[in-house]
Amino acid sequence: MDLIKSKIEHKVLEKEGYAIHYFVSGDKSKETIIFLHPAFADHWCFAKQIDFFSRNYQVITVDLLGHGLSQVGKAKAKIDSSAEHIEEILKIEERKNAHIVGVSMGSLLAQYFALKHPERVLSLTVLGGYNINKENKELAKAQRKEIFKWLFKMIFSMDAFRKYVASVSLIDKAEQVRFFESASLFTRRSFVVMSGLGKIISRRENGQQPFPLLILSGEKDLALALKTSAEWHKEIKGSRFYIIEKAGHCANMDNSAKFNEILLNFVRFGNA
Repeated sequence: MDLIKSKIEHKVLEKEGYAIHYFVSGDKSKETIIFLHPAFADHWCFAKQIDFFSRNYQVITVDLLGHGLSQVGKAKAKIDSSAEHIEEILKIEERKNAHIVGVSMGSLLAQYFALKHPERVLSLTVLGGYNINKENKELAKAQRKEIFKWLFKMIFSMDAFRKYVASVSLIDKAEQVRFFESASLFTRRSFVVMSGLGKIISRRENGQQPFPLLILSGEKDLALALKTSAEWHKEIKGSRFYIIEKAGHCANMDNSAKFNEILLNFVRFGNA
């Protein structure tokens, strides 16, 4: 992609019946940041983060199972297996821990990884997500309604589905096109692995986590999403919460400059 100037090493984690593709750039002598993309897209959603953070960090982006180059294949695993994929990638790269950054679906998987491997997490950043440890009936109802729209569009045209998802995820027209292109490899078959999301959402006690937490929302995201993020921040002592102006659900794409600035301050100093 023409945006990227950093040297990127394309690597593959071979699994039984499928493979997870991931990409490494930046300074291997520095701390690591792992970016996890939203549903339907792939690692190119972080095109505007790779160069910026590769200057002072090792950057790892991942095509999650069923997305991008990490096709379903003959996988029996579901998307919740991403937590173990990340753990294996850290072992391969000989990294003790990392800053974990997730957007939308990626934020749910980032939390699940942190829940299972807290010792591996230097900090956790979630954008456009919600607390996987808390039941939220209002949010669940809204999600079911949205999933129905996805399925209806997908029946008739995958391109119509991709365009719709891009339009509700971003406000910048150029970034909507980028998201659409990023979602080009997400197929109807990819939906099979998405059922694994149900396994990571469970009512759990909000214990005091041993790492800093940054919660982010785009100013133009849905009102319910903003409300949910603000409530989550209030529930977690010591967490940070910022609303990124001039940005929708995927604020790292809509307003990359502000997102990068906030995230850099957070991973560098533990605050934003």
